[in-house]
Amino acid sequence: MTVTRIVANLAVGDPAADAPFWTGLLGLDTPMDMGWIVNHRAGTAQVQLISRDATAPEDSRVSVEVEDLAALEAVHAQAVAEGYEIVHPLTDEPWGVRRFFVRTPQGVVVNVLAHA
Repeated sequence: MTVTRIVANLAVGDPAADAPFWTGLLGLDTPMDMGWIVNHRAGTAQVQLISRDATAPEDSRVSVEVEDLAALEAVHAQAVAEGYEIVHPLTDEPWGVRRFFVRTPQGVVVNVLAHA
């Protein structure tokens, strides 16, 4: 399995309110803005601002993208087998990803995803 990117998910009240900081001051692009989540990036560096996840019961603090759907299924199966808490089940989201949320031993919620 290959991890293709890891992105910090920062909890904010209004993702749009911080846009001038990320795009103006720091010069990042905004390839994705869904209102409740906004992604800013420059090359491979990325940050996501999240007000509240649209479909999951909890917000994640980091997103980890894996290479493909088979890798995602394998990571999910391993997480279940090892007894990690699945916070949000494997879900096909309307924005073109399949994902699940898993809690680390220290309580961090991680969004593991692959593009569908």
